[in-house]
Amino acid sequence: MKIRIAFNGRDFTATLDDTPSARDLASMLPLDLTIEDYSTNEKIAYLPRKLTEDGSGPFTNEAPGDLCTYAPWGNLAFFYAGYRYSKGLIRLGRLDGGIEPLLVRGKFPLRVELLS
Repeated sequence: MKIRIAFNGRDFTATLDDTPSARDLASMLPLDLTIEDYSTNEKIAYLPRKLTEDGSGPFTNEAPGDLCTYAPWGNLAFFYAGYRYSKGLIRLGRLDGGIEPLLVRGKFPLRVELLS
């Protein structure tokens, strides 16, 4: 499944994994949220509800461009720098292009839509 992500005049896409959590996110789309900086390696956006945790667990090969949810807080996490798996983090997919749209600092309206 592909999604379109738009904020700050930039559009980019991500490919969702075929997992219960990613399918749950897709079922909620389209969404209008707010994206903002968190720490030094990610942007976050709070979902209207938490995603299912069915089938989740530790993962490896963490990389910039990963799209995750942090189950305890119920937010999306868009990683633009290195990170490590931590309990409660569920990878949903990866950005298709570069991470450049995530590098602009600030708080912006965010639109997430299902493409396919």
